[in-house]
Amino acid sequence: MLGVSHVVTTSVGMCDIDIRPGLYGSVIVAGGNTLIQSFTDRLNRELSQKTPPSMRLKLIANNTTVERRFSSWIGGSILASLGTFQQMWISKQE
Repeated sequence: MLGVSHVVTTSVGMCDIDIRPGLYGSVIVAGGNTLIQSFTDRLNRELSQKTPPSMRLKLIANNTTVERRFSSWIGGSILASLGTFQQMWISKQE
């Protein structure tokens, strides 16, 4: 099974090289599993070992447990309520 740091570095590595610094500079730590003790510290340490030294790495984690636990759902709810949300859909044909 792949670790979170591996998934992050693989995902960023698949993106255009010009946007990688911005992605590494704004890694958002959200969801219930991120509340595991020392999760953010470990992720930061592992990402620091896997990212190029020239990259500025920044993890963004809300300190409020409730917001951090449900932030993915809250964000999805906001996105779904936008009037332009249907225009963002991708069909099977696309």
